[in-house]
Amino acid sequence: MEIWLFYLFGGIALISAVSVVAQRRLVYSAISLIVCLCALSGIYLLLKAQFIAAVQVIVYAGAIMVLFLFVIMLLDPFSPPVLTDKRKRLGYVGASMGGIALVLLYPLLKAYDLSKVPHEPETLVPASDVQRIGHALFTDYLLPFEVTSILILVGIIGAVVLAKKQA
Repeated sequence: MEIWLFYLFGGIALISAVSVVAQRRLVYSAISLIVCLCALSGIYLLLKAQFIAAVQVIVYAGAIMVLFLFVIMLLDPFSPPVLTDKRKRLGYVGASMGGIALVLLYPLLKAYDLSKVPHEPETLVPASDVQRIGHALFTDYLLPFEVTSILILVGIIGAVVLAKKQA
């Protein structure tokens, strides 16, 4: 029975992830991402990681997606000046900013010691022990945790700067 639920949640996650990229409307893409995140929380429940499943729904499908929808509505992508914007120029700006981010993050990622990351199943932290998860998150996995939040912040700031209407 569990394998069928895994295939169901995995299929929903895969279809909605493709829909995130394939949608032409930003709001529909964001809704597809919410469905994908909820399907992932179903997979976490199958792995008996109830805490991670709850965090997935509350933090990512809830708070982060509200933030994304707020940025989408703030940028007003449906107004005529934004629709006629030069996509080629924005592509070059986005590619150059991504290259700069990679150059700046390379020393941090190279300095990160991968030998600390547990690879064997018996050394992994049990998903039901919230205190051990919190300790591992803020000691062993602090750098990836902080890099992820910086990347989200840079993405939102970049979207606001690129979509700023010229006066």
